Amino acid sequence: RYFRWWYKKTRIEKKPAFIDLLCAVPLQQIYGCPLGGIGGGTITRGWRGEFCRWQLNPGIYHYETVIADQFTVCLRCKGQTVYQQVLSVERPSTLQGWNWGYCGHYAFYHALYPRAWMVYELPGQNVVLTCRQVSPIIPHDYKDSSLPVGVFIWEVENGRDEDVDVSIMFSLQNGTGTKEDRSGGHWNEPFAFEKEGERVAGVLLHHCTRVNPFTLAISAREKAGTGVTHLTAFNPAGSGREVWQDLLQDGKLDSPAGKSSPTEKGEVTAAAVCASCRVPAQGHGTLELALAWDMPRVHFGSKEKLHLRRYTRFFGSGGDAAPALSHHALTHYEEWERKIEAWQKPILENSQLPSWYKSALFNELYFVTDGGTIWVELPPDCRAEDLQGPAGPGFSHLLPVLREYGRFAYLEGQEYRMYNTYDVHFYASFALVMLWPKLQISLQYDIAVTVVNEDVQPRQYLMCGQTAQVKLKNVVPHDIGDPGDEPWQRVNAYLMHDTADWKDLNLKFVLQVYRDYYLTHDSLYLRDMWPVCQAVMESEMKFDTDNDGLIENGGFADQTYDAWVVNGASAYCGGLWLAAVCMMCKMAEVLGDAEIQQKYMDILSKGKEAFERMLWNGKYYNYDSSGSDSSRSIMSDQCAGQWFLGACGLDQGEIEVFPKSHILSALKTIFEKNVMSFAGGTMGAVNGMRPDGVPDTSSVQSDEVWIGVVYALAATMIQEGLVEEGFRTAEGCYRTVWERLGMAFQTPEAYREKKVYRSLAYMRPLSIWSMQLALERRASQAPAPAQPLQVPIHP
Repeated sequence: RYFRWWYKKTRIEKKPAFIDLLCAVPLQQIYGCPLGGIGGGTITRGWRGEFCRWQLNPGIYHYETVIADQFTVCLRCKGQTVYQQVLSVERPSTLQGWNWGYCGHYAFYHALYPRAWMVYELPGQNVVLTCRQVSPIIPHDYKDSSLPVGVFIWEVENGRDEDVDVSIMFSLQNGTGTKEDRSGGHWNEPFAFEKEGERVAGVLLHHCTRVNPFTLAISAREKAGTGVTHLTAFNPAGSGREVWQDLLQDGKLDSPAGKSSPTEKGEVTAAAVCASCRVPAQGHGTLELALAWDMPRVHFGSKEKLHLRRYTRFFGSGGDAAPALSHHALTHYEEWERKIEAWQKPILENSQLPSWYKSALFNELYFVTDGGTIWVELPPDCRAEDLQGPAGPGFSHLLPVLREYGRFAYLEGQEYRMYNTYDVHFYASFALVMLWPKLQISLQYDIAVTVVNEDVQPRQYLMCGQTAQVKLKNVVPHDIGDPGDEPWQRVNAYLMHDTADWKDLNLKFVLQVYRDYYLTHDSLYLRDMWPVCQAVMESEMKFDTDNDGLIENGGFADQTYDAWVVNGASAYCGGLWLAAVCMMCKMAEVLGDAEIQQKYMDILSKGKEAFERMLWNGKYYNYDSSGSDSSRSIMSDQCAGQWFLGACGLDQGEIEVFPKSHILSALKTIFEKNVMSFAGGTMGAVNGMRPDGVPDTSSVQSDEVWIGVVYALAATMIQEGLVEEGFRTAEGCYRTVWERLGMAFQTPEAYREKKVYRSLAYMRPLSIWSMQLALERRASQAPAPAQPLQVPIHP
């Protein structure tokens, strides 16, 4: 069935598949820190400095290294050029008039998102260049964090006993390396932008496609002692000799006036900007360059609706914002860096945290921007009823929240093209709620609106072959749509299963609502979400078929582990259910709804008893109660309900959902079996382990490691006081992905012990921020260090 659907979609309709199981993205172990803020598109650079992953059309990726996109250095002493080199180890077949093949032995790369450092010790020159790359990723900032810009600050250290004139030339092709670069009609023009006494100059590269046209801008900051020159257009497919000679001659470019003529069909064009300064003997200098891209108005694949990106609120949607964006970036990056340092410093300077964790925590955040992320404004004429759909319950705060903070969406993964996939966002949402809480709240409003509406159109689901409607009323959707279609308008792009029967989605909504309220104290949000929480819990009740206060799974893969069958009561869904029931009690108490509170208290006391009776085996909770072969498997994610309870401070006090001793015993069993007995304890926790210490191979997912699940498990361990075990568990995943497999900045959903990985650049690993939350909670609860005990001295 999947193959028939895939063939029709990709070969007949010529559209990309939302999950392409037949043409996975090939692994390239090349990626470094991406450029750009949130939701304006991203351009990723490799750790060798190449520009190699592009996401300007929302949610759609191109993996092309564009060879003309380079930094080149020119050194001059006493009026003579002594050294000129492209800072790239490549030796391409185009631009052969340039001096390529920089020796990689003399270069170093470091990334700590949202910044990266490239150090070049120019061989034989006694000059060291450090390029610091900065993107405006600033927690709790909803303006500059949306800007599609990146800044390159070049620090030059001159170890010579004479002055050196240093030039850095930044060259860029008009386009992203796809066939559209040759479609004709593209053109470039020089620009200068002055404001408040600060002047920035460079070149605009207008990329004039029919859908989603954009402008790229390369620029540098002019200041006393720094000159900026440019080359408006050159042919990146030729030898490039004229560019090379121009720079070689005097360390500057010719700076012709006027715009270039539009490209012919089949022709490509590129431009360059050059910043130069004199660096005194034994001294140092700084050159500041920037890249900006302006695609303000976007259509998704269906081309039905026009969307304006978030940054247009501050820079306009006319398509002429690139000069102002470049100026803003070059004059504000120092302030951005101060804020980034203030945010990261306390964690980086905490000597009790292992260094791999500091890298993992910040570098995994790349996905917030590079997850095909889109952040759009509401149309100014939009009314509450337009948003709420036919069944809108009158959310009092929906319009004000979306007006002020816009709409936010990110993909399940770069290969799994569905926006805000909710069973996975459940794990990743900690990064948003801790760093950009308003984006989490906006996303939740979008989900809430979808819950109360339906889409009755029938379709065939690929796994079971049955036909059912796209979206049922009063259930949480799987996702908000496919960027190849029209997200928000048409939800549930996921065709594999009919997720109306999934057991985890509704519960994950309730758990996030209370968690968000607990961390943000936003009571207006809680009040708006309360009726929706009640509606989805009512829908969920039908899964408690024997009325024992505990839901049952349906004998198919009816939750986030969508290829791992569950039957009867289960540790994962049953645990999430009890945690959600507990949070319903808590929300009812906060909102003074005594009747609902009592109703859920009764369910909780019944359900707790059933859960312990049917699943607890003395050491851990069984996978499910079906009595099948895999029913006694040890699931690494069996404490997911406790994870959320702990994050909300509901793991102590009057409501104890799961006995503390049982949680500790389960976590210790998981550590012993799923972590330490798997791959020598070096690869994190395997999803399912048999009691005899062999991975559970009953499904394709039970013997996988899911990185985002492991980070969540580690957070649960930390919450419960098993700090060392938590770090040991998570470390296996970080070292496997970022070191052994070379998957930096493309952390996959899953890998197996040998040779297999799945779904590169995935959302779930953002759950590492729940580890940080657990650590912060521990630190705030820790008593002050006690006075050393005075041993009484007997007289």
